[in-house]
Amino acid sequence: MSAIVDAPLQTSNNLRHWPLVAVLLVVFIGVPAFAPVYVLEAILLPFLALALAGVGLNLLTGYGGQVSLGSAAFMAVGAFAAYNIQLRLSLPLPLTILLSALTAAAVGLIFGLPSLRLRGFYLAVSTLAAQFFVQWALTKFGWFSNYSPSGVISAPALSWLGYSLDGTTARYLLALSLVTLITLGVWAFTTGPLGNDLIAIRDNETAAQIIGVPVLKTKLVAFAVSSAIIGVAGFLWAFTYLRTVEPAGFDLDRSFDVLFIIIIGGLATLRGAFLGAGLIVVFPLLLSRLSALAFGGMIDSGVLELVQRIILGVLIIAFLIAEPNGLAAILDRVKRRFSRIL
Repeated sequence: MSAIVDAPLQTSNNLRHWPLVAVLLVVFIGVPAFAPVYVLEAILLPFLALALAGVGLNLLTGYGGQVSLGSAAFMAVGAFAAYNIQLRLSLPLPLTILLSALTAAAVGLIFGLPSLRLRGFYLAVSTLAAQFFVQWALTKFGWFSNYSPSGVISAPALSWLGYSLDGTTARYLLALSLVTLITLGVWAFTTGPLGNDLIAIRDNETAAQIIGVPVLKTKLVAFAVSSAIIGVAGFLWAFTYLRTVEPAGFDLDRSFDVLFIIIIGGLATLRGAFLGAGLIVVFPLLLSRLSALAFGGMIDSGVLELVQRIILGVLIIAFLIAEPNGLAAILDRVKRRFSRIL
């Protein structure tokens, strides 16, 4: 009897995953086959890198409640670590990515130590110091950039098992594979015991400590894992999108972009990182196209960037007031309304 009752439930649970399977089939097979090179280069590659950085920061800030303004610093650590590992050790690509992630995790762990005593604004200032220190170190010490006079380095060509990954489609599939695997890993992390501990600390650190949550250990693990993920995002940003490794590509504006992604997309939700990254990447392109159509390209690029920042600031304020849970919550509301209609 129980088998008969459980059968419909099991079928419905299996059907729940079909939309995800369909999306993965489209992005892995359909997009490389039909998308123009411009879409891959200018939209999807930066989208994937920034979405992964958003996933990493959301793990720390959304789930753990630990504010960080140094995301670009950890992206830079991952990118420069990968560059130097490729240059000096010539290791296989998967090992290079793993070691660059571990390097970013180690740096994140060092700058995460203040979280054991600091909270809120003071912790944000501490992570901001990481942003300035890492960018200064990468500029000051020529070893990191192999003593390049300008500090700008062309990213080494990617290859694995004798196959070149330097083409646009190959770089897209590499980025997509890494983002998919890491996002699934973060989902398993956040739905497991460590994820529950993180949420307990975010909601009430004192109560979490009373019920036996290892607060200090959990905070440091969150900083390390988050920094490792953001480090891989930095690798993708430099090696698959920019094709250059330079400190200027990981400035304070990039840190704020990642923070805006999780605020606009929605804290403590993995979908929010992708929704926010989509807006951050597509919005400037739409704004430049609209200005070109309306004003014939007469607006200076600096003015256009300033207008973009102002509109993004207004959007963030609007989200914080009207919908603090971001685009993910709006999407859930729309889905509920459609389900009622159907």
